[in-house]
Amino acid sequence: MNWYLFEKKLREKKIFLFTPLDVKRIFNISKVATTFLLHRYAKRGLISRLKRGLYLFPEAGWLDFYIANKLYEPSYISLETALSYYGIIPETVYEITSVTTKATRRFKVKDKIFSYRSLKKEVFTGYSGHQQRGSTFLMAEPEKAFVDLCYLKMISNEKPLDRFSREKIKTTKTLRYAKLFNNKKLIKIIKALFQ
Repeated sequence: MNWYLFEKKLREKKIFLFTPLDVKRIFNISKVATTFLLHRYAKRGLISRLKRGLYLFPEAGWLDFYIANKLYEPSYISLETALSYYGIIPETVYEITSVTTKATRRFKVKDKIFSYRSLKKEVFTGYSGHQQRGSTFLMAEPEKAFVDLCYLKMISNEKPLDRFSREKIKTTKTLRYAKLFNNKKLIKIIKALFQ
């Protein structure tokens, strides 16, 4: 298969990030042919390998949030990244932070850091789809990102958030998410932050 056909078909389907299984299914080729094809295109610099079994077109690097979701699944953008995105915290965040039901992990991909903090399945909720240049990514609602961060700071014995825009967060919704964690200390911390 030639590069022109490969690139054209993936772009027509708006697939910028793909696995060998995606390529195998789309082009109906064998596993060996898929491995050879991806290796050859990566070696020529036509596609970039993010990690084992995950590739993208080099110019798709601006899809940071979409990449964060796909790099380690299941996950959604949360914590400092989401709070900065919504303008709730004043700091600029350089690391893309997410939560997952899997083990805590950290990846460095092309000078970007993607970090994932583990949460229980019961609290893996409170996120929705957002658009980034035609690709959909999952991000926590402001209140859920706030609760996720408060919880992780609490279990790490870090001091709670002190600088954030209270007016951009709904207190009742925040407390509703906090109750999902079934942790009295967390609820107490959050109530104190909104007094």
